[in-house]
Amino acid sequence: MKQSPMSSSNHTSNGNASVLPLENGFSDSLSLLNSEKAVEELSQQPLLHGIDDHLIEFAEALRTVAKALRQAAEGKASAQAEAAEWKRKYELERSRILHLERKVSSEEHLIKEGRVVPLSNQTVLSDGAPEQSERCCGENGICSHEVLRDGECDRDASAFPNKMIRKASFKLSWCCKGEKSDQKKHDVVSFEKGNITTAERSSKQISLKWESPPQTVLILTKPNSTAVRMLCSEMVRWLKEQKSLNIFVEPRVRTELLTESSYYQFVQTWENDNEVLRLHTKVDVVVTLGGDGTVLWAANMFKGPVPPIVPFSLGSLGFMTPFYSEHYKEYLDSILRGPISITLRHRLQCHVIRDAAKSDLETEEPILVLNEVTIDRGISSFLSNLECYCDNSFVTCVQGDGLILSTTSGSTAYSLAAGGSMVHPQVPGILFTPICPHSLSFRPLILPEHVTIRVQVPFNSRGHAWASFDGKDRKKLAPGDALVCSMAPWPVPTACQSDSTSDFLHSIHEGLHWNLRKTQSFDGPRET
Repeated sequence: MKQSPMSSSNHTSNGNASVLPLENGFSDSLSLLNSEKAVEELSQQPLLHGIDDHLIEFAEALRTVAKALRQAAEGKASAQAEAAEWKRKYELERSRILHLERKVSSEEHLIKEGRVVPLSNQTVLSDGAPEQSERCCGENGICSHEVLRDGECDRDASAFPNKMIRKASFKLSWCCKGEKSDQKKHDVVSFEKGNITTAERSSKQISLKWESPPQTVLILTKPNSTAVRMLCSEMVRWLKEQKSLNIFVEPRVRTELLTESSYYQFVQTWENDNEVLRLHTKVDVVVTLGGDGTVLWAANMFKGPVPPIVPFSLGSLGFMTPFYSEHYKEYLDSILRGPISITLRHRLQCHVIRDAAKSDLETEEPILVLNEVTIDRGISSFLSNLECYCDNSFVTCVQGDGLILSTTSGSTAYSLAAGGSMVHPQVPGILFTPICPHSLSFRPLILPEHVTIRVQVPFNSRGHAWASFDGKDRKKLAPGDALVCSMAPWPVPTACQSDSTSDFLHSIHEGLHWNLRKTQSFDGPRET
């Protein structure tokens, strides 16, 4: 057999691959490639006439080895590229930490020399002495110490004590149960104006701590209830005499109180809608006397920031009203003293865009909902036909009785009756629940909070659609009209009796008798 040329060629290429030292990853990968080429050349040599069958098997084995070598070379090159990227990130992070350490050491050096340190790195104690602020570990990614200033100096407030009553300020914090918890307590954001906006997300409980005592309370009541009217007058008297608070009520309630007695002349109210829009700048706490409908009414009054709401249970439904009126003095005394646990209930902001609008910017006045917005077929006998989009991506075409877009606070309302899931109110999300869909596979969805949902009535729809917002403000949607919904930036903070999770579980146990059944008898047949 004439194998010397082929043998010498293979010996030369294989010899080079084995003799050269492997100085780095590149040479190692090059050697694998050379070995692969050598094996491929050997496997592609024409077989001589009369060769044995075992040489054919040997050639197939060489092809398999060549494939394995090629895969190994590609994998090693990918691993080296990934290692280089991690090394680059490590160097960047290391340089950033060194820069921060040098900055901290320079500030400490300035303190030792008696020089001034910027106020952004200090906190001021109650006695006026500056103290270096505690630096967050940054492990949980939820640390934020931003302070929103009022724009008014304290000396101006002291110079004109009767000019304006400053609204109570407070801080929101993530709370952890148990003193031995390895999670630290992180301040989210402090507000001197007392307005809450959406902040960092966390599964932890949220605590509200007053930085200045509350001075003004707004009391909202369920109408046409003698028990509520009696409790309201008693509560107003107690808050004024025992707590010395300024009290706002609705015009209807003030008229009822003055009819009862002229003692209630101190009670304040508003005269027009413009004063209602400025209520959040005066009110520190909102007290609702009624059921969940009264809480919805309170949330609907505030189109922007919402003060903390203390809901008392005096209605037929109590998913959002954990406080009992019999012990209102103890509850209000604890809440006004603080700190308290709160639930941030997110709202949906809805816009109706008519077909005649030239752009999506030409919308009707936005509507805020705390529970849900419902799009149904109204009195039409035809199935609704709704095209749904999520961030400009087509979701589905709803054919059925309609669609519910619900907040997680509204998951125990209409959405639950239509087959949606019950969701903890502090879970940031939007529930997408069909109403009697004409499809067995149309199951409800839970979408993230940051998406924008557009529901369009197509031009070929056989009938109109109707949209209602928390059961009110029903609007007609003609073919070509659209409804756009997104998460509103201002949540509704409601006070908790215990914490948000305990109150939620208690509400579904008491309100829905969730999973209530007889206990299985223990004296039945046993396994052997």
